[in-house]
Amino acid sequence: MNTSMKIGAICVASVMFLTGCSSGSANEKAGIGKETIVYQNFISNGGNEDNLKKIVDSFEKENPDIEVSVKTTDYANYFTQLQTDLSAGTAADVFDVDMGMFQKLEKNDVFADLEINNLSKYRQSILNSYSADGKQLAVPTSFSTVVLFYNKSLFDKAGIEYPTDNWKWNQELDAASKITNKDEGVWGDMQPCTYNEFYKVIEQAGGSFLDEAGKPAFNSDAGVNAVKYLTDKPGKVMPPVEESNKPDFDTNLFKSGKLGMWHTGIWMFSALKDVDFDWDVVVEPGSKEQKSAAFSNAIAVSKSSKHIKAATKFAEYLSSAKVMVDTRLNSGWELPALSNADTYKPYLEQDHPANREAVLKSIDNSTPAPNLGEKGEEINDEFKNYLEEVASGRKSVDDLGELEKIVGDLLK
Repeated sequence: MNTSMKIGAICVASVMFLTGCSSGSANEKAGIGKETIVYQNFISNGGNEDNLKKIVDSFEKENPDIEVSVKTTDYANYFTQLQTDLSAGTAADVFDVDMGMFQKLEKNDVFADLEINNLSKYRQSILNSYSADGKQLAVPTSFSTVVLFYNKSLFDKAGIEYPTDNWKWNQELDAASKITNKDEGVWGDMQPCTYNEFYKVIEQAGGSFLDEAGKPAFNSDAGVNAVKYLTDKPGKVMPPVEESNKPDFDTNLFKSGKLGMWHTGIWMFSALKDVDFDWDVVVEPGSKEQKSAAFSNAIAVSKSSKHIKAATKFAEYLSSAKVMVDTRLNSGWELPALSNADTYKPYLEQDHPANREAVLKSIDNSTPAPNLGEKGEEINDEFKNYLEEVASGRKSVDDLGELEKIVGDLLK
């Protein structure tokens, strides 16, 4: 090769090298070569979109080879959209579920088995709710629970001691009776007559909603006691169900200072920050034992995803990364479902309510909602109607056996 040919070859090679470098840089800026996963969620809808973005941005910074495309749907329409997408084979790579959604979808074989090394970092009582047949099909991203709120001023006025985390039903009912003053519109207690209350209360009474085979087992002494505990309150120590069922009736009654005790969720903390009386919370009272209801959200990976490894990495990050913990605790966006007690120090150190330890005790004593599969909504409705009819005197606790048969037929 002569000198001019050598120089020409070098020039061509140099141009190709520079072009390659320029192209690589441009590709990186454009996101070309990255693995893109789609995340469908409801958890950020309604005010937490920026909080979710903060976590996603942090994940992408730590994992520059993965890009997350976020799709947000309001909770009311989310599950219908998710079911449609799963049926059509167009589901996102990774998506939110709550316990009810998980139970309905679990039998449809739509979840990937998540390979996460250290599952002990999650609160086991919540984590186990999202597993089946030895497989971890989702990991919890957050939780909330129900506690007993109480108005200290009304307890002081009635001259009775404040509730404790070890209270029993009879202590609650006795205090509610002493606080109630119908002439002044003051009620001692508030607890909905619903399925979500019953499945928890029957366990407080030492029973179970379903037996080990998954068949109804609530027509029992414990079941009868649970029905009586819930349905004896309306009209006596709490407003009749016709009133208490009105939207926000319970919230407004407590905020007005005319409700002594209130069984409701920790999501109400922020709504009560400006009330003009002192209040606190305790673990819900029990009979033979204390059991609380837990509500959680989780994140799952689609079994049909082409990016299961990347999607699993994101699912683990969204459910356990420090930036997620800090973001949730700083914003009041529910609680991370992690087992490390140090995680909750900033939460426990907040001023009001004083007994935030009751939240963690409640979740540790929580009972998972029975798996009702696709018939969950129908069973919920049947129970609500039955309990309200008993509370109104139109049905009897003796009709519990008939309800058990109806639920048994629905679960077949």
